[in-house]
Amino acid sequence: MLFWLADYLSQYSSIFNVFSYLTLRAILGIMTSLAISLLLGPAVIRRLNALQIGQAIRDDGPQSHLMKAGTPTMGGALILMSIFTSTLLWADLSNRYIWTVLVTTFLFGLVGWVDDYRKVVEKNSQGLPARWKYLWQSVAGLSAGVFLFVTAATPAETQLIVPFFKNVAWELGIFYILFSYLVIVGTSNAVNLTDGLDGLAIMPAVLVGGALGVIAYLVGNIEFANYLHIPYIRGAGELVIFCTALGGAGLGFLWFNTYPAQVFMGDVGALALGAALGVIAVIVRHEIVLFIMGGIFVLETVSVIMQVASFKLTGKRIFRMAPIHHHFELKGWPEPRVIVRFWIITVMLVLFGLATLKLR
Repeated sequence: MLFWLADYLSQYSSIFNVFSYLTLRAILGIMTSLAISLLLGPAVIRRLNALQIGQAIRDDGPQSHLMKAGTPTMGGALILMSIFTSTLLWADLSNRYIWTVLVTTFLFGLVGWVDDYRKVVEKNSQGLPARWKYLWQSVAGLSAGVFLFVTAATPAETQLIVPFFKNVAWELGIFYILFSYLVIVGTSNAVNLTDGLDGLAIMPAVLVGGALGVIAYLVGNIEFANYLHIPYIRGAGELVIFCTALGGAGLGFLWFNTYPAQVFMGDVGALALGAALGVIAVIVRHEIVLFIMGGIFVLETVSVIMQVASFKLTGKRIFRMAPIHHHFELKGWPEPRVIVRFWIITVMLVLFGLATLKLR
C-alpha cells in the first residue's frame, strides 16, 4: 500500500522514488515486522494467558517439559499478523507471486489455527483429525501448484533446476503441480514436526527464509540470473519483501519464544511458515536447495518416518523418542544445547545452499 502511495507521490516530489528500490523496501519490511512483533508481543501473550490457551504436554515426553504445561500457544498468529502487515505495506501488490505466497500462508495458518483451537480451547486432544488436516493442506497446496502452473509465462518457471550444474533443467510439465504440492505440504509438516523445543523451529525458518530472499532477489534480476546460470523469473524479486518480513516477524517472536519460552507458535505458525518457505522455493525454482538449507527440517521428518516404520515392522524403536530433538534430550542434552546446535547446523547448511548458486 505504501509502495503505491509512494509511486503516486513521486510525480510531485522525486524524493519518493527512493521507495521504488527493492533493497530499501526490504529493509523497511524487516524493521516493520520486527517492530510489530516486539510491540504487540506482550499484549498477545497476556491475552492468550487470559483466555487460558495453554500448551498441553505429552506424558511420554521428556520430564523437563512438564514445567511448560500451561505456557500460552497459538503465538504464531502474532508472526502471521506481523508478516502480512509488513508485506501489504511495502510490497508491490500487483505482483502475483506476492499474493500466491500470502494466500497460501494464510490458508495453511487457518488449518493450523483450527487444529490449535480444538486442542487448547475445546480441550480435544486430537485437535483437527489427521485426515481433515491433510485434506485441507492438500487443497491449499494443490491450489498454489495449479495457479503457478497455469500462469507460468516461461519454460523456466516449470523446470526442475539441479544445483551444481549449469545447464541441467528438467521440464516437469503437468507433474510440476504434483511436485509443487509435495514441496509445499511436505515443508509445512516438516517445520511443524521441528517445533518441539523453545525457539528450535523459528530460527531455522528465519535463516532459510532469509536465504530464499537472497535467491529471490537474484532470480528476479536478469543480470544476476544470467551471470549465475540460474533461471530468470520475472517478478520473483518482489518476494524479498515477504522474506524480510518473515525474518523480522520471526526474530520478534523469538524474543518471547527463546528458552524458557513465554509463548509457543503452535500449528498456526509452524504450518504457515513451512508452507511459505515451500511455495517461495517453488516460485524461485530452488526446491532442492531448500531441502539442503532446511536439512534440520528434513532430519526431523525422516526421524519420525524411520521411527514409525521400524516400530511397525520390527516392534523396535530406532530413537529413544521422535522427532530426533527429543532423542538427544533423553540422552541427557540440556534443551538449550539441542536448540543452539541445531541452529549452528542450519547456519552451515544455509551457507552451503547459497554456495550452490556459484558452484555450477
